[in-house]
Amino acid sequence: MKKAVITGITGQDGSYLAELLLSKGYEVHGMVRRSSTFNRGRVDHLSPDVDSRVHQPFFLYYADLLDGGSLLNLIYDVKPDEIYHLAAQSHVRVSFDLPEYTGDVDALGTVRLLEAIRKSGIPVRFYQASSSEMFGSAPPPQNENTPFEPQSPYAVAKVFSYWMVRNYRKGYGLFASNGILFNHESPRRGENFVTRKITHSLASIIKGKQKALRLGNLDARRDWGYAPEYVETMWQIMQQERPGDYVIGTGAAHTVREFLDEAFGYLGMDWQKYVRIDPSYFRPTEVDYLQADTSKARSELGWQPKIGFRQLVRIMVDADLELLGLDSPGEGRKIIEQCFDGWHHWDQQISTMER
Repeated sequence: MKKAVITGITGQDGSYLAELLLSKGYEVHGMVRRSSTFNRGRVDHLSPDVDSRVHQPFFLYYADLLDGGSLLNLIYDVKPDEIYHLAAQSHVRVSFDLPEYTGDVDALGTVRLLEAIRKSGIPVRFYQASSSEMFGSAPPPQNENTPFEPQSPYAVAKVFSYWMVRNYRKGYGLFASNGILFNHESPRRGENFVTRKITHSLASIIKGKQKALRLGNLDARRDWGYAPEYVETMWQIMQQERPGDYVIGTGAAHTVREFLDEAFGYLGMDWQKYVRIDPSYFRPTEVDYLQADTSKARSELGWQPKIGFRQLVRIMVDADLELLGLDSPGEGRKIIEQCFDGWHHWDQQISTMER
């Protein structure tokens, strides 16, 4: 049985990846930080400590990206075959307010983890969650050869980690790969990210719990995909004969305005009656246009996204309506049932626990 460690396991990607690896027969070890409050709603359904009916090799460990010793101890204790490094201070706007913390976690945290692998001498395969934000102001479409032009402390930290992964790969012979993932969303996306903020606010407006939705730049254009598909590709990257760097996206870009059109239009509503522009949500330096050129991933990994933009929006709207106990058109559920089988399931289970 293969063993995998996932940092950031309590996040959107970490929870989906844990489900995927368990379905493939892995023993999964998730890294969590010690805190006075729990934030494990996305993975509670996997733990026998929460549900005695659960019988699967799923474990959580306390460690911290700010503490290299705890990372080394984790690797010695688990002796993993694969490490998926997903943990980060991942909110771009917040990184302008907390640049030093973002750099310590997102940049130096990666170095501490790579050093722990190197010092352990254990032959671990390493995946780094790189980001399309690294491309910043570089003209689209962006691929593996596009020069990075980061426009935020978050993006700068991710560029640092990207190059450190390549350095450890070349200098120490580690199997270390970068997945340069463009925006990927789902019903498990945090509510402070614009896509989930829109769908959750839409449901709250219908419920009567909210009157307006405040947003920033509606003209920002992003390549949005469906998160469960992207974690499958993380796994595929780790199964390659050689390590490498891969851009993953849908190849299609849409504005925040278009996301509003799709979300509100799905329910026959006009978003302009509810949306208010708030200057505080604008970034000091904006990234206008990110769109993936996935030629390499299509050729080497067989990457082919199933869920398109309109389908993604409807999946998220349906889930947030159901989260608040409202009836939904149900097209999102049908889309998932048609496109996925095996490990993936509808997010009703996690929605119930969050209620």
